[in-house]
Amino acid sequence: MEIHAKQIRPDDQNRANRARMLISCPDGPGIVAAVSHFLHQHGANIVQSDQYTMDPSGGMFFMRIEFDLPQLESNLAKLEADFADVAARFEMEWSLSAVSRKKRLAIFVSKEDHCLVELLWQWQAGDLDADIALVVSNHLDMKNYVESFGIPYHHIPVTADTKKEAEQRQLEVIGNDVDVIILARYMQIISPTFIEHYRNRIINIHHSFLPAFVGGKPYAQAYNRGVKIIGATAHYVTEELDGGPIIEQDVQRVSHGDNVTELKRIGRTIERVVLARAVKWHVEDRVLVHENKTVVF
Repeated sequence: MEIHAKQIRPDDQNRANRARMLISCPDGPGIVAAVSHFLHQHGANIVQSDQYTMDPSGGMFFMRIEFDLPQLESNLAKLEADFADVAARFEMEWSLSAVSRKKRLAIFVSKEDHCLVELLWQWQAGDLDADIALVVSNHLDMKNYVESFGIPYHHIPVTADTKKEAEQRQLEVIGNDVDVIILARYMQIISPTFIEHYRNRIINIHHSFLPAFVGGKPYAQAYNRGVKIIGATAHYVTEELDGGPIIEQDVQRVSHGDNVTELKRIGRTIERVVLARAVKWHVEDRVLVHENKTVVF
C-alpha cells in the first residue's frame, strides 16, 4: 500500500505553549480588561485578540484570544479552573484549548470526490491543522484512494429501510474521539438524533448560494431560474434542511450559454474551496455560533 506522508508544519515545535480561548457573553464594560488582567496574572502573553459586539447596549459580545503560557500542559487545568470565576461574573459561554491538541475529523462522502480530495490534499500539505481520523461512505468508490493515505475507510451502506441502523453503526466507528464531522458531498440527510450528538460540529457543503435553491438538484434549479451567478455554502447542520448557521460562501458568474453540466463543473471548484475554508476556520477555533448565525474571526 502506498502511503502519502503528511508534512509537518515548520512552526509545530513553537506551539507547545500556545492556547486559544473563545468567549460569548452579553456585552458590557470590563470584559476585555477582566480577561486580559486574568491572563496577565497567570503569566500568559496575548499574541492575538479579536472581538466583536452585536450591539454595545445589551447585545452579544464575542472574543477569540491566542496566548502563550510557559509550561502550558501542566498549567492548563489550573488556568481553566481559575477562569470559572471570571466567566460566571460575565455570564460567559467559553472554551479553552491547547493549540497543539489537533482536532480529529471524520469525513463523510458518497460518490463525488472533489471536496474529499481537496481536504486530503490540504491535510497532506500541512495546510489543514487537524488529524483525519477516518472516512465514512455509503459507497466503495473512494476506498482505495483514501486507504493509500493510511486513513481508515468505513463502508456503511444506507437505504431508506436501514438508515437508523446505518447511523448507529456510523456513531460506533466514530467513537468518542472525533471533534467534527465533515459532509464532503455526502448525499444523505442526517437525522435529528445524530445531529444532537454533534451539535454545531457537523459541517456540510451545499452546492448553492443559500438560502437560494435549498434541497436536491440545486444546479438544475439554478439553470431553470436563469441565474447569472452560482455559488456554494458551507454551514453547520441542523434539523432544518440546509438551514444551519452559515460559515462561508462564494460565487462565480455564469452565462445563459452554460447548461446544467457546465454549472456543475464550475460549481465543483467553488464547493471544494468553500468547504476547505470552513473546515480550516473551524479547526482553528475561529467560528462562534449564536442562534442561527456565526461570527468568524
